Amino acid sequence: MEKIRNCLLDADKIRTAGEIIRAGGLVAFPTETVYGLGADALNGCAVKKIYEAKGRPSDNPLIVHIARFSDLEEIAAKLPPSAKCLSDAFWPGPLTMIVEKSEKVPYETTGGMDTVAVRMPSHPTALALIRESGGFVAAPSANASGRPSPTLAEHVADDLCGRIPMILDGGQVGIGLESTIVDLTEEVPMILRPGYITQEMLEEVIGEVRVDPGILADAGMQRPKAPGMKYKHYAPRADLVLVDGEETHVVEKINELTRRAGMTGRRAAVIGTDETCSRYRANVVVSIGARSDEEAIARHLYKILRDFDEMEIDVIYSESFATPKIGQAIMNRLLKAAGYQVIHV
Repeated sequence: MEKIRNCLLDADKIRTAGEIIRAGGLVAFPTETVYGLGADALNGCAVKKIYEAKGRPSDNPLIVHIARFSDLEEIAAKLPPSAKCLSDAFWPGPLTMIVEKSEKVPYETTGGMDTVAVRMPSHPTALALIRESGGFVAAPSANASGRPSPTLAEHVADDLCGRIPMILDGGQVGIGLESTIVDLTEEVPMILRPGYITQEMLEEVIGEVRVDPGILADAGMQRPKAPGMKYKHYAPRADLVLVDGEETHVVEKINELTRRAGMTGRRAAVIGTDETCSRYRANVVVSIGARSDEEAIARHLYKILRDFDEMEIDVIYSESFATPKIGQAIMNRLLKAAGYQVIHV
């Protein structure tokens, strides 16, 4: 597996990566959200390699990455007017739209659905690779299925070394959480995965937008219409438990839990904030950032979960982060990583 640094400055490496994808192979690449694992979205055999490399369930749909709005028109059976409004407002950027697919898109890409999820990333390396690859790149996050999403090329290598031929290294990503997914096939558009683009931001452009009630609850056995809806995701190897409530009570409860863990010989870690970390007693205490800096919390989350794996932590206790803007997205990821284990105090 070849890992290419400073890929943005090397057109030859982008060209090589594009050749790999056009030939039916896989390439990991940076986006502004997380690293993606790309294949030719219109080649069913190539797309199957993504599922194999990640160990991903085949009914979990992929997102098709494009570089021009006209490419969306090519793979959609029909487009509501809201699609153009949203693309004008948020593309390139961290927004994925679900529309009815055309026959050009194989069912391997959509997880057997008659809809397709599409976005236009803003990362220049991603856009260059999409253009070089033919315009349509299916790309879930470039991690082993269920693991925390990769925000560094090193995370991709940790999970997929030996399974893919090439990683384009663009350094640390900017956002750190996957894109917002909005379903435009519903009568009222519906957010199926929260992200940096919030409900309020969408409603400023197209009017009423609903939020799927399963976002902050266990989706159970329903068939997933968008990536990440059904299966446990983003999980570290350690058991993760969220503790929610008033700050003082949360700190007291987590300290009680870490004491119990220590008595049974388990290494415990705590995810706190700049405001609370000094009050915790555990084998490892890590601040995810200040509560006032939501973007830092989002950017650090997956790296912290991966770092705990390197420390051989047995159990992680985390505060909840219902921050004003993207707190819903942060909590959605944490709940899935924890398998919905929450203690309310």
